[in-house]
Amino acid sequence: MGPNKPHNGIAVTGMGIISAIGHTVEDHRTSLMASKSGISTISNFKTAHANSIKVGEIKKTNLELSKALNLPENHNYTRTALLGCIAVKEALAQANISDVFNYKTGLISATTVGGMDKSELHFPDFNSSKNAEKYISSHHAGDSSNKIANYFNITEFVTTISTACSSATNAIMLGARLIRSGQLDRVIVGGTDPLCKFTINGFKSLMILSDEICAPFDANRKGLNLGEAGAFLILESERARQDKPVLAYVSGYGNANDAFHQTASSENGDGAFLAMQKALKLAKLQPEHIDYINAHGTATVNNDSSESAAIKRLFTQVPKFSSTKAFTGHTLATAGAVEAIISILAIQEQAVFPNLNFKNPIPELGLIPETKLVSAKINHVLSNSFGFGGNCSTLILSKA
Repeated sequence: MGPNKPHNGIAVTGMGIISAIGHTVEDHRTSLMASKSGISTISNFKTAHANSIKVGEIKKTNLELSKALNLPENHNYTRTALLGCIAVKEALAQANISDVFNYKTGLISATTVGGMDKSELHFPDFNSSKNAEKYISSHHAGDSSNKIANYFNITEFVTTISTACSSATNAIMLGARLIRSGQLDRVIVGGTDPLCKFTINGFKSLMILSDEICAPFDANRKGLNLGEAGAFLILESERARQDKPVLAYVSGYGNANDAFHQTASSENGDGAFLAMQKALKLAKLQPEHIDYINAHGTATVNNDSSESAAIKRLFTQVPKFSSTKAFTGHTLATAGAVEAIISILAIQEQAVFPNLNFKNPIPELGLIPETKLVSAKINHVLSNSFGFGGNCSTLILSKA
């Protein structure tokens, strides 16, 4: 183990991402360094809520995505599968992987929407249209994972994780565990979720969607902006990566559940506190070793209060922190992979990306995130992802 390698660290050798702030990793670096948000009004499909909410939409149609992947015209890839393939393609290229059979390679893909973006359009005609039947068959969550696996010839291990907004973080965690246990040499981990009427209507019914660009951790926050993204990382064992450059190490991870409510987090953030504590223990780090927290920070009243309470419980001196969801929107199952990549970019740039739109701290907690791009010495980033049902997960990404 080299002198700079974290205990139990699993190497990240490639990243791929498409979201509202860019179609590549470099696009994201540029947008983050320029503090440029990707939140806009919706334009790719019709919804009754188009003028009353803001979203993190990727301004590419399914046809444009299909052409970028050279797919035949009659395919039944949903937007979920398309975004996933775009991100995996970039990640494999960055990791210089052209042969997935030279080492035992797996795929762990996270999604909450699954094929709903297509099935919500076609189910009324299911009994009368072969075209509708084609898309209904791609409805289930595992279909997009299978599509990605088939596109890249991944056969060794393929699975899907759907634990709401902690899904991609749990995919990264499982991938790291499979490498640590010697079951796989290389794992493609991440998630993919598109915008669709199903999630817009669902979150609208919870009354937590904002009509403005969201303001995480602000006392007057109004709610979240839904987003869409595909984001994947390549994890490799020492044997598989050989002399490749390491972008960062996954040095710690933890998952816990406060079992408090179907959608809400507990007031004192039990699940978040335990997940962060577990991640630190696995990484053999103390709270004071964390240089930056990329917070879940959805800009909902409940999450930001609960997460802030958990952070204050764990950290005597709260490190620099911010939520980057005002850049991309809340990308649901993909959020953990999006923010893992953003965390690695923060390490590479030695910079903390800003928490956009923050003005006033939550009175009872008083935490103030970074509101401007700031240079900082960053060796370890803690990244939080918290899902409905209390499923809370934390990653620690460490400098290579």
